Parts: sequence; C-alpha cells; structure tokens
Amino acid sequence: MPSFTNRLQHAWNAFMGRDPTPSFNYGYSSSVRLDRPRLSPKNERSVVTAVYTRLSVDVSAIVVQHIKIDENGRYLETVKSGLNNVLNCEANIDQTGRAFVQDIVLSMFDEGCVAVVPTDTKINPKNSASFDIEKMRTGKIVQWFPEHVQVSVYNEHTGRKEDIILPKKMVAIIENPFYSIMNEPNSTLQRLIRTLNDLDLINKQNASGKLDLIVQLPYVIKSQSRKEQAEARRKEIEAQLVGSKYGIAYTDGTEKITQLNRPVENTLWSQAKELTSMLYNQLGLSEEILNGTADESKMNNYYNHTIEPILEAIVDEFERKFLSKTARTQGQALRYFRDPFKLVPVSELANIADKLTRNEIASPNEVRAIIGWKPSNDAAADELRNRNINQAKTGMEEPFYNDYAQAPIENYENNSGADYQQEQSSEYDIGSTPISSL
Repeated sequence: MPSFTNRLQHAWNAFMGRDPTPSFNYGYSSSVRLDRPRLSPKNERSVVTAVYTRLSVDVSAIVVQHIKIDENGRYLETVKSGLNNVLNCEANIDQTGRAFVQDIVLSMFDEGCVAVVPTDTKINPKNSASFDIEKMRTGKIVQWFPEHVQVSVYNEHTGRKEDIILPKKMVAIIENPFYSIMNEPNSTLQRLIRTLNDLDLINKQNASGKLDLIVQLPYVIKSQSRKEQAEARRKEIEAQLVGSKYGIAYTDGTEKITQLNRPVENTLWSQAKELTSMLYNQLGLSEEILNGTADESKMNNYYNHTIEPILEAIVDEFERKFLSKTARTQGQALRYFRDPFKLVPVSELANIADKLTRNEIASPNEVRAIIGWKPSNDAAADELRNRNINQAKTGMEEPFYNDYAQAPIENYENNSGADYQQEQSSEYDIGSTPISSL
C-alpha cells in the first residue's frame, strides 16, 4: 500500500495541472473521424448496409493467429510476432485487431477489392522479404500498375488520407470472393440497390406534401386570354389552400377536381423482394441469421459457405505477402480458429464435456476454459485420461514376485535344471511344510 506522501508525488489527474492556453501543436484536426471506413453513397443509403455490417462483424469475431505447425500441418504453438499482435491486439493507434479486420471486410464489400498496407515495420520491406510488422492500415486502390499500386491510406502523423505508390509484393490485395454477386455492375446486389433507390425516390415523392390536383374548367382553353384566366384560377385555389388553417378551398359548381396523389401501380416492390431473396440464397443468408433466431444447422451452413471463404481470402493473402518463403518453410503459418461451442446450448454442454474427457480429447482444465471457469490447481486436471476407468499403478520401483514361490522373476531366468529346484526346495516352503517333503 503506497504511503500518502508517495501518492501525492506520483498521482495524476486529467483535469488538473493543465495550461491555460494550449501551447502544443496537435496537428490537423477534424470534427469527424477520418480514418473510419466510409461506404459509398449508393451503399450507404441502401438497406444492404445491414448485410455488410452483419458479415463483417461475424468475420471479425473469428480469431486469426500467427502460429507454428509441424510437417503434417498440425498446430504446435502461437508465434509472438508483430503480425499476431496486429491481428489480435492493436492494429494501429486508432483500431484494435478486431476493428481492423471488420474494416478490411467492409472496405472489401464496398469496393470489391481492398489493400492492406503495413505502415510501420522494423525493416524496410522494399529491401528485405523478412520484416516484422508493427502497424497496418486499410487503403483504397486508386490506380493499378504492373508491379505497383497507388493506394489512398490514412496517415496518422498528419491526420489525413494520402496517396502513396507501393510494390504489390508488400501490400495485401484482397478481392471479394463474392465479387460477381456483390460488385459486378449487373450483379444481384447492384440490381437490388438500384431497385431500392428507385423505391426510395417514389416514396419521397409521395411524402412530399403535394396534392397533385387537376382542375377541369367549364370552358375550352385555347386562346391566350383563356390560358391567363386558367392560370389565375389555379393561383387562386393555391392561395386558398395555403391560407386556410385546415387546407380547405372552394370551387365553382361547374368545375371538376381530380386527385392524382395515389401511388401508381408498379412492380418495384415485388422486384425488390425477389432480388433480396435471390441475394440471400446466393450468399447463404436468411432472415433468421440476420435477426439472430437461426438454429445450429443454419448457422453452421452460414459459417461454412459464407464466412469461411472471406476468411480464407484474407488469411491466404496475408500469409503470401507477410510471411517470407523461409518462414513458411520453417513451419510458420496463419490460421483462423472458430469456437465450436458458441452455438452449443448449456443443456448439451455437460454431455459434450463428458465425451471429450472420457475419450481423452481434452483435459478437465481445457473444458473449464471453454465454460469460462479458472483452471483447477490439481495436477490431475491437466492429464488426458478416462476418469471412468481406475488407473493401475505402473511403477517399477520393486520387482514383480511370483505368486507361489514369492521369488523374483529374474531368479527363474538366471537359474535352470536340478540345481535351481534344489535351491528353491531348501529355501522356500508352502506354509510350514518344506517343499521337499510334499
């Protein structure tokens, strides 16, 4: 417990000890966060933003790690590298590892292809293929070259997005695996966006407050004087409606009024529903997945056919660009791990835990970690063995003796013939009677 004097010397408060006027130049400032991913206007105004967000959140929830594998591709250990820290802890000064992965997926969906740039490394990646990454950012590819790309990336030192040209070998270029469904000009998603935008335009026109009235006057309007008279009559009706508290106007008995503000029958809404259903089927989505009521089988199908292709595209490109050939030869790799127990109800967890421990697949402490409990201090809790079977002692501290003669087995191996029988009959007996007298 620190003393009161020590607390006074080292304590700090954010609201005390401030300068009356800021004397330090903090750099460029903005009222909005410039590094945040921004969807294009056509996607931002559409309902497909909810689909983008759901997919990106589910992808970022799966853990991606830099690991070491054996010659058979089995997991050995996690490598404590800068790349692993970027993916699981801190990607840059503004984003955590999970927010960074979500940024990758959102940008990839919006533009069809996203560039992931290592902004800070310990060794210049232009000079060496073996470099440790400290910070990474997502960027928009502005221009393509044979061996380079021009990328618009947020610079955290200036607070603005800047265009830089980098070699393709040091930039992870990730293309949307569902590009033909989501980003092609005539793809299902783009057709749905155009249909929904047209529906929004019609709804906006219908809700604009216009009456859309046609007034039929009792005379033929052909001459200029009649047109001027009709225009004056129209302005008079408008003035009555605007000036009235309840929007009431009067007309002559010979005038006929027709209202046209009812929506015209069209097939846009049915087309939107059909395109939405088609998009969900092509992406492996459903209404139950989006609203969180899907069962285990539907969620497994969703993860296997929708989420895993996106993760594979990210992991494969990261492993190809950010792990050198020497590192891959030494057994280094990138793998993603999905918790299979997230979809398991509590009522079935006990049966699963029993099967895992009984078949020596997981130890009790590993099962406790899945549940969220702290590990047990008992050394047996880390052993892989079946608790339903009594384990016999297998120690060989003492030699095994024969049941009848109570002699070491090694004596039988080292002696043979009559000499051995005579020696045994003189030294051992059964009960109190010598063996020779039996």
